[in-house]
Amino acid sequence: MIRLPALAAALLGLAACATTAPEEPPAREAGGLCNADAARSFIGQRATQDVGQRIVAATGARSLRWGPPNSAMTMDYREDRVNVIYDAGMVIEQVTCG
Repeated sequence: MIRLPALAAALLGLAACATTAPEEPPAREAGGLCNADAARSFIGQRATQDVGQRIVAATGARSLRWGPPNSAMTMDYREDRVNVIYDAGMVIEQVTCG
């Protein structure tokens, strides 16, 4: 007759050997990676909503982050985001990804 503590110890040992398949990351949708080189022609233009939409379309980014003058921006990098930095006169100075 098998005692309960011995059975529990045996089952616990077997449970420790069990493995689970690692979760696969979700499949990336096509596109969405930012290409800032495609938007270099927007440097020097006024920062407007229409220009912002055109920059997003040109770069292939999924989101746009405006960078107003004298403001702090987080350093988190997102390969699907375009950053548009402009000066006090609302003139675009930089277009970067991240």
